[in-house]
Amino acid sequence: MVFSDPLFLFGFLPAFFILYYLIADRFRNLFIALMSLLFYAVGEMRFFWVLLLSIAINYGFGLAIERWGRRDGAHTAAALPLVTGGVLGNLGILVYFKYVGFFTGNVSAFVEMMGLGFVVPVVHHVLPLGVSFFTFQGISYVVDVYRGDVRPTRSLVKFSAYKLLFPQLIAGPIVRYAEVSQDMTSRDITPSLAMEGVERFVTGLAKKVLLADTFALAADGVFGADPGTLSSSAAWLGAVCYAFQIYFDFSAYSDMAIGLGRMMGFHYPENFHYPYSATSVRDFWRRWHMTLTRWFRDYVYIPLGGNRHGSGRTYANLFIIFLLTGFWHGAEWTFLAWGIWHGLFMVLERRFDPDRWPVPAVLVRLYTLLVVLFGWVLFRSESFGQAFGMVERMLFIDRGSPTRWFTEFFDPVLAIALVFGVVLSVPVYPWIKARLHPRLRPVLGVVVLGALFALAALKSGVGAYSPFLYFRF
Repeated sequence: MVFSDPLFLFGFLPAFFILYYLIADRFRNLFIALMSLLFYAVGEMRFFWVLLLSIAINYGFGLAIERWGRRDGAHTAAALPLVTGGVLGNLGILVYFKYVGFFTGNVSAFVEMMGLGFVVPVVHHVLPLGVSFFTFQGISYVVDVYRGDVRPTRSLVKFSAYKLLFPQLIAGPIVRYAEVSQDMTSRDITPSLAMEGVERFVTGLAKKVLLADTFALAADGVFGADPGTLSSSAAWLGAVCYAFQIYFDFSAYSDMAIGLGRMMGFHYPENFHYPYSATSVRDFWRRWHMTLTRWFRDYVYIPLGGNRHGSGRTYANLFIIFLLTGFWHGAEWTFLAWGIWHGLFMVLERRFDPDRWPVPAVLVRLYTLLVVLFGWVLFRSESFGQAFGMVERMLFIDRGSPTRWFTEFFDPVLAIALVFGVVLSVPVYPWIKARLHPRLRPVLGVVVLGALFALAALKSGVGAYSPFLYFRF
């Protein structure tokens, strides 16, 4: 069940909030846990047990670290083995389902290539929904308890509600316990906060259904073609459409999750801040999937030494972080290459700060967009051959005799979506909103949001919706 599914919009969502607002405060965490389990089970019943196992591991290790790993504010000898066990328990779930097939497949291919005379079986697993997100969330919990940043909750109901909160369960944001611990205990649901949540949710729904899914049609068409048959303009159109698709798709999910959280009384962290207006690749990663960037910074980069041990160590740490970022997105060589691509530019910018480049600011922004755009081509491609073929077309190399042109994938609806995509990729909307007369804002808000919801719901109702991209990661 996805947020743009009519079953969610007109069934689960109204039923949830009618009951949520009616029941007493002391029962709301239990209600969240039970309804979130139902939400997950509808889409992924066969992996229901994986989610329950994740809850058990993190709840148990959190309490164990508090009880046996700390004494008088200091760590005991048991602290490190316990936190290691908690981290490995989460990583074990992630590796088993997400990476075993990658490792066994590559080992099998190597053995066959070397002619070693034996067969390595390739193990394939279906990826449980949200496993990349809820395992990283679990790691943050046990590590924060170990560091003393949070006290573990003894209430299994409260902890289950935190782990299962359906708005962020499947595709983030990656919410740390410290960010919602107060809300888990007591939260006020004010009309203004609820209305903010509704506005954020409807905005995300419109971004997903009206923009991201429109860009997806063109992007899928281009990337589904043989690169050798594409004209350069068609290749550029596909790359640009995919860049818009992944941004509006993922930021839409984050908007909807944050909005739902506010309607429930929670304050989730922001996950996107106009990344395509970035002034460097480093700035892009301050704006894109911010909860993941902060996760790698706090739980990998800083423990590795960060920038505290000289330039060489800093470059190596940055490179490791982005190698892991690529691998987190998927067990494919193309994802690893995408992470390496960004890692190389992060190291370059660490050595040569773009803020000091003797060129106009517009050229630095253009450089950033091109790095990100060519990275998305690698990210979206099914193979290196496809990626290189797309890049060749985009760079007007080996043009040959294309048979599939720009006009095949372009239409008036896409043209309108591209205009809105460009405008909404920069902070124009908040600028306009801030300049509206205070009495005009609520009236326009109701009209505009109502129209957007009606259009998005209508499009979803005719079966035009598609799953969110980050469900596959």
